[in-house]
Amino acid sequence: MPTVNAFAATSASEPLSRTTIERRDVGAKDVLIEIAYSGICHSDIHTVRGEWGDITYPQVVGHEIVGTVTEVGSEVTLHKVGDRVGVGCMVNSCRECENCLAGEEQYCLNGNTGTYASVDRDGSITQGGYSTHIVVVEDFVLRVPEAIPFEKAAPLLCAGVTTYSPLAHWKVGPGSRVAVVGMGGLGHMAVKIAHAMGAEVTVLSQSLSKQEDGLRLGADHYYATSDPETFDKLKNTFDLIVNSVSAKIDINAYLSLLRLDGTLVSVGAPPEPLPVQVFSLFGNRRSFAGSGIGSIRETQEMLDFCAEHDIAPETELVGADDINEAYERVLASDVRYRFVIDVSTLA
Repeated sequence: MPTVNAFAATSASEPLSRTTIERRDVGAKDVLIEIAYSGICHSDIHTVRGEWGDITYPQVVGHEIVGTVTEVGSEVTLHKVGDRVGVGCMVNSCRECENCLAGEEQYCLNGNTGTYASVDRDGSITQGGYSTHIVVVEDFVLRVPEAIPFEKAAPLLCAGVTTYSPLAHWKVGPGSRVAVVGMGGLGHMAVKIAHAMGAEVTVLSQSLSKQEDGLRLGADHYYATSDPETFDKLKNTFDLIVNSVSAKIDINAYLSLLRLDGTLVSVGAPPEPLPVQVFSLFGNRRSFAGSGIGSIRETQEMLDFCAEHDIAPETELVGADDINEAYERVLASDVRYRFVIDVSTLA
């Protein structure tokens, strides 16, 4: 097994630090990727701090990964040495259940294998993209189009597909009225993608501090949810509301903003429950839904869509030794809008 440099959490409370980890040997269906960039997702922080449940330490996180193929197994047909590729939130699934056979392996009934903090098929714990190399079965490796700047591409593998998936599922297009709750790492991608799909886009943010950015990135309207008049003014307005925040909000207040047969879908994942009054759903036959990442097919579709429409995340590049500071800045909402690690600083 090859040993590679990495940056890992050793406990829920200690800062992440440099280490080495072992990667499996390249099997017949595997691809070895030299990682160039890895995005920092709020999920990484929740995971290493034990906020989503107990994990095994040391743990290397990171599920927004782009890099170059340096070796392929003897039976690999989808990728070749030198390809620009990406890896998102999952690296395998059972391939046999109803959902996998339907091409929705993110909802694998036996549990997909997460890129990190997940039990792999050989019983080991998966380790993510804060490392110099990763070995992944070819079917879960994505092609990164040349039109997408490599140093900005990584967040598309999570933030991009997590927002693209519900927009595509609920068939957003010209004439759709879409609201995006939150203007962070997920929210800013939802704005860009919904705008490119032809929707009328409104941002609902706690304050107007990011209004200029929101309008620049494609929003048609921008409202502060701290202003109670916002909810009165926008009642019965939207076909789809994408809630991107990972904090508790008044779901019932947002449900009142939906038109007939409108849906509020949460893609942010707060650790605490979000209570819903059933009467909030009765009016206008509203729906409250959740959406997780996207399938491999849908992720590739998203990458191609972003390449076609010149969409890339707004990013700030950091070195490995800046990761702990970046975590604190994410928690303080001091990033516009996604940190990306230059993995060459781990070499």
